[in-house]
Amino acid sequence: MTKKQDKTEVVIIGAGPGGYAAAFHAADLGKEVTLIDPKENPGGVCLYHGCIPTKALLHVASVKEEAYHAKEWGMDFKSVSLDINKVREWKQKVVKQLTGGLGQLSKSRKINYVRGTARFKNDTSLTIEPHEGDKYELAFEKAIIATGARAASLPGVDFDHERILSAEAALEMNDMLGDLLVVGAGYIGLEMSVIFHALGANVSIIELTSGIMPGLDEDLASVFKKSRPDLMDRIRFETKVTSVKKSGKKLKVTFEDKEGKSKTESFDKMLVSIGEKPNTENLGLADAGIEIDQRNFVKVNEFRQTNKKHIYAIGDVAGLPLLAHKASHEGRVAAEHISGEKTAYEPKAIPGIVFTEPELAWVGLTEKEAKEQERKVVVTKFPWSASGRATTLGENIGLTKLIIDPETERLLGAGFAGKGAGSLVPEATLAIEMGAVAKDLELTIHPHPTLSETIMEAAEMFYGQATHSYKRKR
Repeated sequence: MTKKQDKTEVVIIGAGPGGYAAAFHAADLGKEVTLIDPKENPGGVCLYHGCIPTKALLHVASVKEEAYHAKEWGMDFKSVSLDINKVREWKQKVVKQLTGGLGQLSKSRKINYVRGTARFKNDTSLTIEPHEGDKYELAFEKAIIATGARAASLPGVDFDHERILSAEAALEMNDMLGDLLVVGAGYIGLEMSVIFHALGANVSIIELTSGIMPGLDEDLASVFKKSRPDLMDRIRFETKVTSVKKSGKKLKVTFEDKEGKSKTESFDKMLVSIGEKPNTENLGLADAGIEIDQRNFVKVNEFRQTNKKHIYAIGDVAGLPLLAHKASHEGRVAAEHISGEKTAYEPKAIPGIVFTEPELAWVGLTEKEAKEQERKVVVTKFPWSASGRATTLGENIGLTKLIIDPETERLLGAGFAGKGAGSLVPEATLAIEMGAVAKDLELTIHPHPTLSETIMEAAEMFYGQATHSYKRKR
């Protein structure tokens, strides 16, 4: 139960994956912790409006699409229907279960959870505006800023959360099954497109760059392109929005392509997914003397300390990459440093996954980055068409690739594309962190038949031939 305090040992502003991880770990290390967030329970955008509800809906989309593909395997479900209200209820049930669980964990650790907002009065105290009751001041010894980020809007086009939507608003699923324009073909744009296309919306996508997932290696992107012609046919590349006008119940959206040609089309809704910006406004950072960079991210060191050494910042508010698992790791580092433990934020690699169907996953150095850095590497690829497990899943287009240093033979990076590709990236991440060489991956016995064998066989190819793949020697 929340108790009103006038001082605390450690205060954490924001209860997302970074904030609650920091709070839980600091409490486990014996600190008195106050955790502040507007939501009823910890979880942040990730659990309430981002990672978790998105993945729940992506699971629904995947099941529906598999039901259609099952005809190839001799199973015909005749028709697959969706009850949108029940889908919404299930999504909300998942969110409620997980956030409620975090609330119980918070109570079990005797964390003082304050539902409300906070602003720095100076570098030793906050002004708290609780969900209920009057404002009050809270003095602290240490503070952690974990306020996250929010969707960036198109220049001159503000979100109205009814027709011009962020992903957060779209996940409420209010009348989303008409003509939907998705702006951006990155992480969020692709996942949202897969969801609403599967649920029945008429989805169109525009992307400013020349391909999906800017920065992703082309061979991985190609797996998605070959697997999803239903979505690729709906994407217009090197195109930008130049104006959006409301016309009755419709949006009149004007595009301009790379040749400068304009076209106007009508949509029911527009989902904007062009990036995120940190939540550093209205925190009183200037009053506390905390420095931010040119992009408004809080500046931090390897311990996640700001220029005020007793104030830390973690997660999206502290800079790229804007990923929940990175925030959680930073939260633990900050809690450990506050507790006097020997620690530092120094990951060699941070994995990324796009939970589309098929999934795209990578970690460490990409082939594209190696070329940009003019770094000599050896790239080995194992096609999933040669994988017994992939074939039994009806997944023949997938790919596993390894980026290896030719001199040290160390694994520098890895990429995966295909069904369940995200399940393979942890092994590659651990290998990079442990300084593993290709021989370590080759000699590790992987269970058969699994997709993990593709990592072993890609490593085998570094030394010549893989058991289930043959490359003719010249």
